[in-house]
Amino acid sequence: MYKVFVNNTPIILSTKRVIDGYQTIPIKKVVFPEIIRDVLGKEAANEEAKYHFYHKNENKLIDHLYAKLPVVVAGGGKAYNTKDEILFIYRNGKWDLPKGKIEKNEHIETAAIREVEEETGVTGLEITKFLYKTFHVFKRNGEFRLKVTYWFEMKTEYDGVLLPQKEEGITKVKWKNKKKAKKALTNSYANIKKLFSHDYLS
Repeated sequence: MYKVFVNNTPIILSTKRVIDGYQTIPIKKVVFPEIIRDVLGKEAANEEAKYHFYHKNENKLIDHLYAKLPVVVAGGGKAYNTKDEILFIYRNGKWDLPKGKIEKNEHIETAAIREVEEETGVTGLEITKFLYKTFHVFKRNGEFRLKVTYWFEMKTEYDGVLLPQKEEGITKVKWKNKKKAKKALTNSYANIKKLFSHDYLS
C-alpha cells in the first residue's frame, strides 16, 4: 500500500480491490487532475475525500501512477547530530525536513546530502540508512506534479552555524530534541510525520 498526499489528504494506492469507506477507482481510469481538484475542494469545505486507486499488480500500480502526472524525483534527510537532535527547517509556515530535486545524472544519495547541506549549512553528513519513499502532489506553473522523495537517515558531528537557504523560502533551521521535534510535527506535513514512529509522535 502507498499513500499519495494532496496537502494532508492521503490517496491510497493498493492491490486490494476494495477498502472500506473509500471510493475505489482502477488506476488506469484515473483522471488525476480532476481527483486533485475534488480533494482540494473538499479540504476547503472541511470535508474528507477518500479515494483508493487500484491495480492487481504492484509494479504496474506505480508505473501507472508515474504516467498520470509529471514526476519530480527528490532526495531528503532526517539528520541527527551527536546530541541525537534532529535537523528541521521552517518554510511556508510549516516545519519540514530538508529535501530537494536531484540534478541530471546525480545519484539519489548524493542529491540528498547536497540538498541538506544547501538548505541548512550543515556539513559532514553521512547516510546511515534508507528510510522511506514519500509521494505528494504540488502545483508549479499552473500544472500539477508528483514529487517522489527518497528519505535517508543521516548523522553528522557538525556543531557550527546553521544557515537557512533564504532563496528557497527557508527562514529558520533548528536542531530539535525529542520534545521540541514532537511539537514541531504538530505544525508539519502528513508525509513528514510518516518518517517518525507512532511511539515518537504519541
